[in-house]
Amino acid sequence: MKPRIVIPTVAPEAYEALINLEKYSETTSLTSTHKELIKIRASQINGCAFCINMHTADARKYGETEKRIYLLNAWREADVYTEEEKAILALTEEITMISNHVSDEVYQNAARLFEDKYLAEIILVIITINSWNRLAIATGLRAV
Repeated sequence: MKPRIVIPTVAPEAYEALINLEKYSETTSLTSTHKELIKIRASQINGCAFCINMHTADARKYGETEKRIYLLNAWREADVYTEEEKAILALTEEITMISNHVSDEVYQNAARLFEDKYLAEIILVIITINSWNRLAIATGLRAV
């Protein structure tokens, strides 16, 4: 692949705004497990090898098991995720594939399981990782 634009160099203010969104994500009350499941699943859907590599390593660091990481793309058929995790994964998928919209069923299920603040934080973490995925893919970042 030919070299591509380096966003932090040519648009540092915009990149800093994304960094600030990430900093917010790090301060949320979401558990490390919830954050990493969101980040891995969105990155799988988007095909972002750079982010999949980063966030599976982070998930392991926070105690996530290999089995749950391996089964993540088939979470509906796996019995290793909690009801809350499944609601988060469903919401992650629908927000990531936004052209299909977020169904009332998926949203209301998540709203039933989480307080408003936690739900807002889930949505913002999903939006943030999708932004990072798009940046990494568009600029040709590669997993190392």
